[in-house]
Amino acid sequence: MIPEELRQSLKKNIEHVEHPRELAVDVMFAIQDFYGSLTDEGVHEAAELLDMSPLEIDQLATFYTFIYREPVGKYVIHVCDSVVCWMNGYESVWQYLCRKLGVQPGETTSDGLFTLLKVCCIGYCDRSPAMLINRKAYGNLTAEKIDDILKKLRQDA
Repeated sequence: MIPEELRQSLKKNIEHVEHPRELAVDVMFAIQDFYGSLTDEGVHEAAELLDMSPLEIDQLATFYTFIYREPVGKYVIHVCDSVVCWMNGYESVWQYLCRKLGVQPGETTSDGLFTLLKVCCIGYCDRSPAMLINRKAYGNLTAEKIDDILKKLRQDA
């Protein structure tokens, strides 16, 4: 169950809009931030807050790339696989990350730190190949740059 303080904060935000459904994604993100993913309990809580059915929330959640219905690592790495990234070395970045982390697409490292996912275009084409980690963009990726990023994230964990 989400904390009462979070519930009240979300209710307050919802009261200030004409159509509560317009805040569905924001509410799902807030609940996901609390649980680590949008759990079944979180779906029901969002539905209750927004006066929607759990099915409607689940349908929205499965549509959005950054809403996670399954547990994920502390750091979620979305590697861009758009055509521009493909042309500029996506495949080598992807293979390097899989080897370095010891996971395949959709998997989380055994220490629970990293989940590796593909995403179609992050809008960082001028700095491709690129990736997002917890919604922060990194571009012009090389093996050395990836090593530095992962090292810093491990230190911060």
